Amino acid sequence: MVWDACSWSDMGPLIRLETTLAGDRYLSILPDHLHSFMSIVHSDGLGQFQQDNATPHASRVATKWLQEYSSDFRHFHWPPKSPEMNIIEDIRDALLHAVENRSPPPRTPIDLWTALQDSWCELPQRYLQTFVESMPHRVAALLCVVLSE
Repeated sequence: MVWDACSWSDMGPLIRLETTLAGDRYLSILPDHLHSFMSIVHSDGLGQFQQDNATPHASRVATKWLQEYSSDFRHFHWPPKSPEMNIIEDIRDALLHAVENRSPPPRTPIDLWTALQDSWCELPQRYLQTFVESMPHRVAALLCVVLSE
């Protein structure tokens, strides 16, 4: 399992998780990896952080931390049970596809981790930017569906 972050201008950290992600473990990722990435890439405080409604993301401790640092970057609040709108899922699919196409394929956990890191760094910047630029269209399409119900 991995945790990752990205922005229009840069790939963020790819963090290897040794265990299932729970609220307390997620809380250690936010200041150590997310905050530092956002501070570098969006030093103006105008960065926007998006995540899904996974249990650790919506935990009390994570929500409190995000509220405390809301002046450093904005956080999208998605309603419960909303459709998946996070572009990171598309990027992870591309990452998985790149790893599956490696020759020779990774055979050990260390080989897999190395392949993931290499593939993460090799994703073209324009590919990432295309997904970021698709967000207004994605949100508009979601609003059309929600408002027509």
